Amino acid sequence: MEVHSNGCTFRCSLEGRADAPLITLSHGLATDMTMWDDLVPLLTQRYRVLRYDSRGHGGSAATAGDYSLAMLADDVIGILDALDLAKTHFVGLSMGGMVGLGLALVRPNRMASVAVCDARGSAPAEYRAAWADRSQKVRDRGIEAMVEPSVTRWFTPGFQRSNPEAIDRMRDMVRRTSADGYCGSAAALSDLDYERRLPDSVVPMLFMTGSGDQGAPPAVVRALQAKAPGSHYVELPDAGHISVMEQPVLFAEAILDFLDSIEVRSTSTA
Repeated sequence: MEVHSNGCTFRCSLEGRADAPLITLSHGLATDMTMWDDLVPLLTQRYRVLRYDSRGHGGSAATAGDYSLAMLADDVIGILDALDLAKTHFVGLSMGGMVGLGLALVRPNRMASVAVCDARGSAPAEYRAAWADRSQKVRDRGIEAMVEPSVTRWFTPGFQRSNPEAIDRMRDMVRRTSADGYCGSAAALSDLDYERRLPDSVVPMLFMTGSGDQGAPPAVVRALQAKAPGSHYVELPDAGHISVMEQPVLFAEAILDFLDSIEVRSTSTA
């Protein structure tokens, strides 16, 4: 279905029982909501699941110019408003995890919880330089310039060898990303600066990453989690940056354990 939010049109999918607690899934840069295909059936047994393609990705419209993380967070709130959904658990991976950090800090009244997966909380100089370089390559040569560098960086070598069909799926996701969507989103990630504000967070939070994640290594994510009061950390074995595709069952178990504990507490205090 199409949803209009914040001056843009988004491709969305809403699955599961209407009376179940809601989970919103937010994907990473140069992917789309099909990244979650293996996860959704494991969640919809107990939860309602909202997925969307981020601005400039998949089937959502691309707007020109630099995006901001505040804009990407407002996109989520606008989608929830358009669908008359008051509150959600939020699970974001990579860029989606960074959007989740912003939502936890700025819109805590709309978040039942936030899971930050395979994501950083700040943008050091080398991180900003890498995004500038990748954006320039996309402007000069098109999104195809990011296909092979992305899939080789995002997955463990073993998964790349044993799951060629999944790697081809990811290549197609990268190719479906518009140049404006890639470069606009890269500009948003370059300004990432949420980590220093995490001590003020009040939303229940889970931080999770793959043991072989090169973009958000375990040491980086552990340091991020340590700054969020009462938060939890999970490390998935034999998984790279797109950990949900390498370990969907373990990913689902970690998410469900975390969310179920929150739902039990909410029911007992209701």
